[in-house]
Amino acid sequence: MSHTFHIPVLGLGYSVDTPLKVARYGISSVISIVDDELIERMREYHTLSNNEPFAPIAKSAPDARAKRITTYLNLVNELVSRQFDQLRNEPFEPDTDITRYFELLPDSSQLKQGYELMLDYPDNERKQIFQNILRKKMSIGVIDVNIMSKVDKMNFDAGGNYLGDENTDALAALRGFVNSSLHSSIILSAGMNPRLYSYLETFNEFLADSDGHFSKQITLKVSDFRSAFIQAKFLAKKGLWVSEFRVESGLNCGGHAFATEGFLLGPILEEFKEKRAEMTTELFQLYTTALATKNIACTTVPKQRLTVQGGIGTAEENNFLMEHYQLDATGWGSPFLLVPETTNVDEQTLMQLADATTEDFYVSGASPLGILFNNFRPNSMEQLRLKRLQMNRPGSPCTKKYLVTNTEFTEQPICTASREYQNLKIKQLQSLNLPQDELQQQVDAVTEKICLCEGLCTSAYIKYEILKPKETPAVAVCPGPNLAYFNRLYTLDEMVKHIYGKLDLLEKVKRPHMFIKELDLYIEYLQTDIKSHLINLTDKKKKQLDKFKAQLQEGIGYYKQLFYKSAAALNFNMDWLKELSAFEEALDHLLIP
Repeated sequence: MSHTFHIPVLGLGYSVDTPLKVARYGISSVISIVDDELIERMREYHTLSNNEPFAPIAKSAPDARAKRITTYLNLVNELVSRQFDQLRNEPFEPDTDITRYFELLPDSSQLKQGYELMLDYPDNERKQIFQNILRKKMSIGVIDVNIMSKVDKMNFDAGGNYLGDENTDALAALRGFVNSSLHSSIILSAGMNPRLYSYLETFNEFLADSDGHFSKQITLKVSDFRSAFIQAKFLAKKGLWVSEFRVESGLNCGGHAFATEGFLLGPILEEFKEKRAEMTTELFQLYTTALATKNIACTTVPKQRLTVQGGIGTAEENNFLMEHYQLDATGWGSPFLLVPETTNVDEQTLMQLADATTEDFYVSGASPLGILFNNFRPNSMEQLRLKRLQMNRPGSPCTKKYLVTNTEFTEQPICTASREYQNLKIKQLQSLNLPQDELQQQVDAVTEKICLCEGLCTSAYIKYEILKPKETPAVAVCPGPNLAYFNRLYTLDEMVKHIYGKLDLLEKVKRPHMFIKELDLYIEYLQTDIKSHLINLTDKKKKQLDKFKAQLQEGIGYYKQLFYKSAAALNFNMDWLKELSAFEEALDHLLIP
């Protein structure tokens, strides 16, 4: 790959067409394929923008969800290929895209070094030969796609008949990717879905060819070593190889936050580093055994990448992670929300994000999935939620139904952010004669949910001026807390130079080290968890809290040793030890009843 970083999935609409903006420069990025309504509208926009005829795929068409996804991914792949071909044939002159391609590369890249050698050649025939070699060596950015494994709604026809397992949301989305022309990865996040993982086995595209190459690859986004190994073994036993483990910070990330049991990012990466070779060996044994039952021989261990994302903010952090933990790449997500040429953020939200402080970013219970969600206080969807509460109309209309999971009051699942569910739940709570404080606390938890299906798409619709008249302009945005330290809009060139240490966008900004920030978030999380269980603390929960606290204390010990041993590589700051000692003291005084 040309670059040593990628742009992870950002909400639903924020990175839905990011490959069209960065792939030609060799930068990889990720598209969410959860929302086929969004995908169909973006396909219409980009088809017409390129003066091509658009043929809509109706929601009622056979296998519509999969076909919409396939057709959009094919369009993106085709447009990016055209862009890249055009770029590659440009002259090596100032202000051309081909020159920008090479200027964006990291200095460690052999391609970049070759480019700089070419510049030193006299303008003669040999220089032209060198340029043609460079053109052949150029590579396009990978267009990966993401599925939240457990966002897997069952679907029914007009008569209420179940359409079968292969037509649940996650499986249909996977089929849409497999049938596309992309040669890239399906990134599976949010835990294991056995039905989805078993469906992977039915596609030959995930099998290696005679040269050991995969047409389609599998990437697992994980938050700890144990869950990664369990999921990878499940897949290996089916003859499926995990080509990449994408480790993400449990709390110091954007979008949904999957808090670990107190395991911090540094110790998690250390465990991967120590056990990576052993894990690969065991997985390969399971993998080859499974392939043998399919009469497929495999003698060479396929490549298995290890990457990390969540909270990285400086070149020093980026370089240390790459070198110390022997990573293949890093992911930079939230900072790219402030790069208008790469992501879809409407003007109002852009200004809010650029002016935001650390207090504006918080972990919330806003997601209908019941999973922690990184939220942004000033976002207009939050303001709409509060306005609806003032009008005594809690909840949102539920039109897309991607996150319907609750059957507490209905036979078929409904969404906990919906007006229907919240009205039913509030009436139930009011009938329980709870103390006023407890009632209000529970009602607040119910009404905190927001419609992510609409809110995470709206910004793209506003930016491209395709918001429909009856659609709400309210925007939900879910950046990681690291974005608080970036305080203006940036160009793609500026952000890439910042990642590679050629430019320091945070030079005058006081910002905690990413490991320190994550530790702070985990201690705050533990404090909140203890407080919420003070009244009804079970023995099981007490053991879980004790274990969580002990893991954080072990993590602090690990960081103290790491900071001493790797002071030079880390650009060590004595304040870090003071902060660790303060957190250690806070944990010592944090009593679990």
